[in-house]
Amino acid sequence: MTVVAEQLAAWAVGLEPSDDDLGLARRSLVDTVAVAVGARTHPIGDLLGELPEGEAWAVLAHILDFDDLHMESTSHVSAVCVPAVLAAGGDARAYLCAAGVMARLGTTLGWPHYAAGWHATCTAGAPAAAAGAAVALGLGVDEVATAMALAVPAAGGVQRAFGTSAKALQVGAAAQAGVRAARLAAAGASADPRALDQWLALVGGDADRLALDGPAVPGGLAVKLFPCCYALQRPIAALRALDVDAEQVARVVVRTPQSALAPLIHTAPTTGLEGKFSLQYAVAATLLDGRPGVESFTDEAVARPAAQALLARVEVDAAPGGDWLLAGDVAIELTLADGSKLHAQLDLPPGAPDRPPSAAELADKVADCTGELADEVLAVDWLDAGALLRDRRYAPTRSASRG
Repeated sequence: MTVVAEQLAAWAVGLEPSDDDLGLARRSLVDTVAVAVGARTHPIGDLLGELPEGEAWAVLAHILDFDDLHMESTSHVSAVCVPAVLAAGGDARAYLCAAGVMARLGTTLGWPHYAAGWHATCTAGAPAAAAGAAVALGLGVDEVATAMALAVPAAGGVQRAFGTSAKALQVGAAAQAGVRAARLAAAGASADPRALDQWLALVGGDADRLALDGPAVPGGLAVKLFPCCYALQRPIAALRALDVDAEQVARVVVRTPQSALAPLIHTAPTTGLEGKFSLQYAVAATLLDGRPGVESFTDEAVARPAAQALLARVEVDAAPGGDWLLAGDVAIELTLADGSKLHAQLDLPPGAPDRPPSAAELADKVADCTGELADEVLAVDWLDAGALLRDRRYAPTRSASRG
C-alpha cells in the first residue's frame, strides 16, 4: 500500500538541491519577505497581536494576494513555506523540502479538488509546512512522516473565504499547524502516517499522481506582478497592451474558459479584498490606473465612482470547461464611445514559470512593496531573514485603537 507521507518524507530528507533549486529558493525568500513587509500597514495587523510569529508573517505574506503560486497545484507555496521554515530556524534546503512536498501533494489533489471549492494553499500547505519545519529541526524520515500526519487535522480551508480576511488567516493557520506538528513530532508524539492517505482520499486526491522526480519544485513558481488573484494576472496584462482612455470605454467583453474564472467570486465588489477576486474590478482598475498596484485594491479605490461605473460595462463570456487557471487564453474586446473596437489576447501572463520575471521586474516589485527598505529586502538571506522580520521597522503598524 502506498503511504504518501512516508514517500514524501524520504524524498524531503534525502533532497540535495541543485543550483537552480537554490536560485528558486532565494527568489522565493525575497518575494515573500517583500510582500509581507508590504502588508505591514494593512488593517489586518490589528488582528495579529496574539498569533505566533510564523503564523502572523504567513498572514501578512498572503493578505495582499501578491505572493507566488504553483500552477499545477493551484497553491500559494511560499506564503506558507517561508514563514513556517523560518519559524523553525530552517534554511533554503528546508524551504525547498516544504515547497516540494506542497507542490507534489497539491498536484495529487489536482484541479477537481480546487474546483470543488477547497483552498489548496491550506489543504496542501499544512502537511507541507510540517515537513519543512521537521527537516529544519533535523528530524529523520519517520518523524517527518509523523509530523505530516499530525498536521492532517489542520489541512482545511475553503474558497468562500476569498475576499475576506479569513483567506489570509486560514493560510497563517496552516503554516502554524505545520510548525506545531513538527515540534510535537520532535517531542515524541505518535501518529499513523497512513492518516495522510486517508485524508487524501476523503478530499478527492489521487495518490497515483504522486511523482518524486524532477526539480525540487516541479513546474516552478509563478511570480505575481499585480497584487491580486492569479486568475487576474492574465486579463490585466492583456488589457495593459491596449492604449486607451478609460473615459472612452463604452463596453468590455472578456472571453476565457470557465476554469480560468474559478476564484473570481465577486462580480460587484465593495471592498479592496473583494476587488482582488473580481474580474470586473480588475478591468476597471487597469483602465483607470494603468498598472494596478497595492493602492488600486483599497476600499477607497474600489468605491471610486469611475471604477463603479466601469464595473457595469464589463461582460464575461465564459467558454465551458478548462482544467486550470491558465486554460486556453483570455481575449478582450473594448468598444469605444465612437463605436470603434480594440482587441487583445494572451495565453501566459508575465511572471509565469515560462515567462519568469526579470531581475528588474522583481526589483520594481520589491520597491513597490517596501519603499526605502527595498535594498535590505533584496539582499536578505535565509540566515538573517528571521532577525530581519523581527526588526521593529518591519513590524505591522497597529491602529490607534490598539494602542
